[in-house]
Amino acid sequence: MKFYDCSTAPSPRRVRMFLAEKKLDMETVQIDLRNGEQFSDAFRAINPDCTVPVLELDDGTCLTEVFAICQYLEDEFPAHSMFGRNAIEAALATQWNIKIEQQGLGAIAESIRNYASGFKGRALTGPTDYEQIPALAERGRRRAAEFFRTLDAQLARHTFIAGEQFTIADITAMVFTDFAAWIKLELPDDAHNLRRWKTLVAERPSASV
Repeated sequence: MKFYDCSTAPSPRRVRMFLAEKKLDMETVQIDLRNGEQFSDAFRAINPDCTVPVLELDDGTCLTEVFAICQYLEDEFPAHSMFGRNAIEAALATQWNIKIEQQGLGAIAESIRNYASGFKGRALTGPTDYEQIPALAERGRRRAAEFFRTLDAQLARHTFIAGEQFTIADITAMVFTDFAAWIKLELPDDAHNLRRWKTLVAERPSASV
């Protein structure tokens, strides 16, 4: 297997954290997003969406979505489970992972890609150019700030995002809270549960990848 990564991007970091938690080593190829390597003919042949991460399997199959990559790795390497220990835990981990992707990571991406000069004409990922819509930048920021409150309320009831076990949902939430710094959005001072969780997760070796 071969993992196509970009060390500065949030999405592939989720896979790196997953690999670290699973204690898996992987051949890795760095893709230079800043200089547009994702749009090269060579990379388009691997992923026509022109995004990372990508996991290329030994038979040539390419998995191009974070959750699909992690689900495949979970099924192939079940030790150190990251999707819970039973059906309900797996369902909750998946549910919260989706919520964080949509309401957290998606909100920050909406904000930064619609105001940062480096994304001018590139408001959405992928091979097609889209112009920025400045109003979406502020909306994304508000959505992300509100989602901090949602996570804080969830963590008032549980040690980790989806329950009492560290799961893929915690990885996605960790990347979301770090990604928020890109739009200068900090955890609310009174989000005590979220701050407690962030300190706990930051102590894990995978948090530093």
